[in-house]
Amino acid sequence: MRIRIISAVLAVPLFLFVVMKKGIILDISIAILALIAISEFYNAFKNMDIFPSMSISVFSIIFMFIINLKSITIEMIMVWFFINMLLILISNLFKKEFDILSLSITAMGTYYIVFFMYHIVFIAHHYKYSQLIWMIFIVAWATDTFAYFTGYFLGSRKLCPKISPKKTVEGAIGGILGSVIISSIFAYYVVPEILYHCILIGFLGSILGQLGDLTASIFKRYTGIKDFGKIMPGHGGILDRFDSILFTAPAVYYYIVLFIK
Repeated sequence: MRIRIISAVLAVPLFLFVVMKKGIILDISIAILALIAISEFYNAFKNMDIFPSMSISVFSIIFMFIINLKSITIEMIMVWFFINMLLILISNLFKKEFDILSLSITAMGTYYIVFFMYHIVFIAHHYKYSQLIWMIFIVAWATDTFAYFTGYFLGSRKLCPKISPKKTVEGAIGGILGSVIISSIFAYYVVPEILYHCILIGFLGSILGQLGDLTASIFKRYTGIKDFGKIMPGHGGILDRFDSILFTAPAVYYYIVLFIK
């Protein structure tokens, strides 16, 4: 617990600085985090003699970084999708043996980690509601915190015992309520004109964030690991800390695009 607290104390100021500065600092930071996270993800599968293509994913991160230096357009994102999938599909042409499983994990890692994570940057670049980047982390971490304590004190019914034995139905509900409460407080002081939207984001984002947490747990159980990495002592790897954020970031972004005028 001591190591966990020290790690958090050191990481929080750096996190606050990066998110507040936004711009190129945030862009570079997300690229680095995506690189570390996808390396952790692929290393987990190497335990099963599955070897995804790190070079393709590195290219996808660099390409996405370049795209975001200019205005983000649907057309450029479609080009990104096309080129990545093209590289994944044709890479087997240059190997002595076909390895469809490794290529499948390459595709999954590229879209699950790189594309999902870059929604943080999409929101930061939004012309009007870039401040809602905070909602990504508020929803994810409020959900985790309230779910933990609600589950600890009130939890009795298991949520998904085969995936994550410690999670409870009561904890999941507490996480949703906590996310809605903290999101409401944030909106009241920062963006009061869209208070009700933020309440809905807190609700929907919390559900998706918990699904993201469970999804990461499935991968860890499948590959037989406890944590994806050790870069943050007491917390695991980058992917262990961002598992729910990978789902909340797209939720916040698409809510802004579709429902906030």
